[in-house]
Amino acid sequence: MGRMSMTTTGGTYTAKLLDGPLEGRTVAMSFLDNGDPQARIVLPANNRGKKYVYRRNGEISEFADGTGVPGAVDYSYYGAEFE
Repeated sequence: MGRMSMTTTGGTYTAKLLDGPLEGRTVAMSFLDNGDPQARIVLPANNRGKKYVYRRNGEISEFADGTGVPGAVDYSYYGAEFE
């Protein structure tokens, strides 16, 4: 996964992964229909069904300029899922 940073334009924000196997990376995420950031994100770890699960830790690390809308949200590693 590469490092990417998106703004809230188009309903996206940056998920900052604070720890775990993807520590230090960022991922563009879409807001929920009600405008809240995702509470839980699941990211593929490999092509054999392993996925990393991250949970929002309640911290909004950045707001979009002048809008009050989250621009970046912090996530902590929760564990792995296997299909």
